[in-house]
Amino acid sequence: MTYHVVIIHDAEEDLFDIYRYILEHDSDRVANYVLSKLEEICISLDQLPERGHIPPELRRISVSNYLELHFKPYRVIYEIEGKIVFVHCILDGRRDIQDLLERRLLR
Repeated sequence: MTYHVVIIHDAEEDLFDIYRYILEHDSDRVANYVLSKLEEICISLDQLPERGHIPPELRRISVSNYLELHFKPYRVIYEIEGKIVFVHCILDGRRDIQDLLERRLLR
């Protein structure tokens, strides 16, 4: 079964923020590499999106409708609704994720 992947605006902004940060603090080569890997993960969700796992921060508060995949240290958080996968955010796992997830996903 093939799914349709939708990267919502907030997740697009996350990608651009990560890219800009790496570009500023490392190199364009590394920024392009990370951007391409994160985009690959998002695109790959059109096949077997169920392979992700529930983020532990959400499991602790009994929220189980979001899944995540990793490209360490980055976390791609998404939701499956029918045959559509919504990518909600792409976060740096080194940040305080609990509050960020609650604000972004449970508003």
